Amino acid sequence: MKIIYCLAGMFIFSVVTGLQGKALGQSFTRSITSPILFKGNDSVAYRDPAVLFNKGVFYLFFTVVKTQEDARIYSYTAVSRSKDLARWTPPEMITPKDQDLNFSSPGNIVRFKNEWILCLQTYPRPGYKMGQKIMYGNSNARLYIMRSKDLRKWSDPELLKVQGDISFEQMGRMIDPYLLEDKDYPGKWWCFYKYKGVSMSYTYDMKHWVYAGNIPDGGENTCVLVEKKQYRMFHSPHNGIGLKRSHDLVHWTDDTGLITLGQQNWPWAKGRITAATVINLKRYKPVGKYLMFFHGSGPKTELEGDFDKNASIGFAWSDDLMNWTWPGKM
Repeated sequence: MKIIYCLAGMFIFSVVTGLQGKALGQSFTRSITSPILFKGNDSVAYRDPAVLFNKGVFYLFFTVVKTQEDARIYSYTAVSRSKDLARWTPPEMITPKDQDLNFSSPGNIVRFKNEWILCLQTYPRPGYKMGQKIMYGNSNARLYIMRSKDLRKWSDPELLKVQGDISFEQMGRMIDPYLLEDKDYPGKWWCFYKYKGVSMSYTYDMKHWVYAGNIPDGGENTCVLVEKKQYRMFHSPHNGIGLKRSHDLVHWTDDTGLITLGQQNWPWAKGRITAATVINLKRYKPVGKYLMFFHGSGPKTELEGDFDKNASIGFAWSDDLMNWTWPGKM
């Protein structure tokens, strides 16, 4: 969770519709009738969204898991663009086809110096085929960044040595990175990632990192916002979306309950809702909401078989990060 936003152009929206202040602009609600942005099927899963809003365009980065020749399963990082959340460009793969790497789970996109930086992971599953027992990413899963000047051409991935200058073998398995600038110390950047709960490391140059500890009960796919001088962390336990808060990145408290959105009535997300990332567009009156992007898998659970297929990306919106609305909610 993954998100930074930038508004250099105006999004054109109509006045909000009549869902008692809970709806987005009319230009959204008129054209969007489903919370699903990308629908998975028996050979494709869409997972792990990350979002950048820049110059009136949404850039949606996400994992595409595809069953290809000889039933082999590959993971890619892809990007799609939209101006209205209804019409999206076809997914464009920006990472190579390689089961020994499987670049995936983009965390977020930030502006650093004079370039964009996208963080992501590898998820090696060599030789893995559809029909086999679920294979999770092996012990070589690591964190990387890619750089871009224009959000279209991306550099080769660079390994993030988030535990300092140690060897690849000493690092241990790490997944789901997310980058955030410190709220109190400009120029100090944090990386949150799944390792012994949620681990945290910091840097000033995106090259040299210092490990700073962990949150033992933190889940996967963290997304951290700064709201009212607090850090608000979205994370994913086994099912649903958890929310924590902290003033100092050391002491964390849990907000009430898990967020499960419309899972009870969504067969496409019956198995699991997870990997939420949130963007704050409340300051921009044409939108005026927090937007959440997530993925759901179903109708089976991931263990029952809907891990590498039948996963879909959805979205919802909120005024307060606690109460969420989506297209079609009554």
